[in-house]
Amino acid sequence: MSVNDMRLGAGAFTLKNRQHNHILQPAQGMKDELTIVVPVFNEEESLPHFFLELDRFFEKSPLPAQAIFIDDGSTDRSLGLLAAECKSRPVCSYLSFNKNYGLSTAVKAGIDHCRTSLVGYIDADLQTHPEDFLDFFIFLPEFDMVNGIRRKRKDTLTKRLSSKFANAYRRLLINDAIEDTCCPLKIIKTSYARQMPFFTGMHRFIPALVQLQGGRVKQVPVSHYPRYAGTSKYHLFNRLIGPFFDTLAFRWMRSRYIRYEVTNRNT
Repeated sequence: MSVNDMRLGAGAFTLKNRQHNHILQPAQGMKDELTIVVPVFNEEESLPHFFLELDRFFEKSPLPAQAIFIDDGSTDRSLGLLAAECKSRPVCSYLSFNKNYGLSTAVKAGIDHCRTSLVGYIDADLQTHPEDFLDFFIFLPEFDMVNGIRRKRKDTLTKRLSSKFANAYRRLLINDAIEDTCCPLKIIKTSYARQMPFFTGMHRFIPALVQLQGGRVKQVPVSHYPRYAGTSKYHLFNRLIGPFFDTLAFRWMRSRYIRYEVTNRNT
């Protein structure tokens, strides 16, 4: 079965063929749907166009889908734009922080407020597009997470080199075999996402945190585009120094992670 077989024929949120209903199985008490978490920090230039790209994904999604935007203490017009855009879209909602807490906190807040069996993640800067999520569905439920790999990255040389170095360093120390752990395009089974131990910097290790629970991760190439507008929120310090210490913290946590298997029960 190809990805195209799963896409919509006509009408949003309607499977092309009802026989595909078995593809995704919801966690107990959760709807068989997808919630996309979109962290936002000072993205007023990109947000209007991002909503249009999101609409295109909603129209083609093989599953009912919604989005929750997390305003991470923006100081520009992002919050006002979110309020206006979400008001006209029943499948979009938002929450806002009282100050900037960082990407890990924003992602965790989105997961905490997710009420569907699947949770996705994408940035609002349009360097990745929501429609690439369509190529992920075919790998569920065989895998517990699908993670993008940005091919032909449209970033500055400094950004590409620092990212390449950070990924190589992480793989060397934790051996997770993930090519692009920070790719801002992911879908995770919510049951796994909820069990991830989160603290500052852990957004860099989401695939490894799923693996830590015994979950299977599929990597899929995705398109990458130049930044639509605005400026990157990352610099050399938080692209290299932060991940260096975060990787050590992950190694420490993994060495002490509690996991067990019950062979007999009399309770």
